[in-house]
Amino acid sequence: MKKIITFGASNNTTSINQQLAVYAASQFEHATIETLNLNDYEMPIYSIEREKTTGIPDLAKDFFQKIGDADILVISLAEHNGSYSTAFKNIFDWMSRLNGKVFQDKPLLLLSTSPGPRGGITVLNAALERWPYMGANIKGSLSLPEFYKNFDAEKGITNEVLKADLLKAIAAFSA
Repeated sequence: MKKIITFGASNNTTSINQQLAVYAASQFEHATIETLNLNDYEMPIYSIEREKTTGIPDLAKDFFQKIGDADILVISLAEHNGSYSTAFKNIFDWMSRLNGKVFQDKPLLLLSTSPGPRGGITVLNAALERWPYMGANIKGSLSLPEFYKNFDAEKGITNEVLKADLLKAIAAFSA
């Protein structure tokens, strides 16, 4: 049985990216799922001076270990002004000080969503371009536009074309 680590890269307690990530992870067969909440990993804002004086926080080490323990990662990126949320970027920055290959070559399904018609595509594209250099083995990706129009808390993705796109991306993991 595969172990999936999933999270929405947002600290919003009602994160639509968390909802999408958990739903997508549930579409994998024969898997156990552990959902991470970024609020459980709040740390001081990264700076080189802070690292020199206090070292790398245990929470960064714990998050990095969670990634290391996974067989598959399912991450949905929140887009804040065209980039990563500050909460995620801070965790990412701290982990990169442990190992530049933050994602540890784990197979990754990379997602994004937003209430708007672009579905967080700007941050998704940035990650698709950059993360392979950070040890991400991206097997599939999907941007879900207009979250509240295309997603239902009980049914998941309601747009059949977008749902088929997600299932196709998931199928790449067994290829």
